[in-house]
Amino acid sequence: MIHVSSLSGLADVAGALPAFDLLTLLSPSAEPRDCRALSPARHLRLAFHDITTLTPDLIAPDAVTLQAILDFGREAVPERPLLVHCWAGISRSSAAAYAIACDRNPGFENEIADELRRRSPVVTPNKLMVQLADDLLGRDGAMANAIARIGRGADAFEGTPYQLPLKWPLS
Repeated sequence: MIHVSSLSGLADVAGALPAFDLLTLLSPSAEPRDCRALSPARHLRLAFHDITTLTPDLIAPDAVTLQAILDFGREAVPERPLLVHCWAGISRSSAAAYAIACDRNPGFENEIADELRRRSPVVTPNKLMVQLADDLLGRDGAMANAIARIGRGADAFEGTPYQLPLKWPLS
């Protein structure tokens, strides 16, 4: 499973997991946090702004960022969950979870997007991150189209933690 959380929900989600890999996606200006107390088996922190178009003075996600996310997901041990968090648990973390799930399950882009929406009505995966992952994985728009189809999530300041399966089809 991929566990997705906001920063404020991180400790509670981590505390419920016996072991996990942690992916942190925060803005470059976010105060660095020491996550060793959460005891992740592995931890990757990537710093970029939650933007979908290139904006002066802001750091956009790019192909290098998305490749790092995909590589982190590929290096995960199957029996150890992934915990992905960003500031609100809505955009960056949901895009990363979607990209990792799609990487492991080619051809299930629509099903994974539908399940993402079913598990969290507020998620709005970062479209630039999804497009970059789509390009890197050679999905010819399948990922971007699936996320566009589920549309923007309900307005929310912060998402509620949720889980996204890593293996498809669901049984």
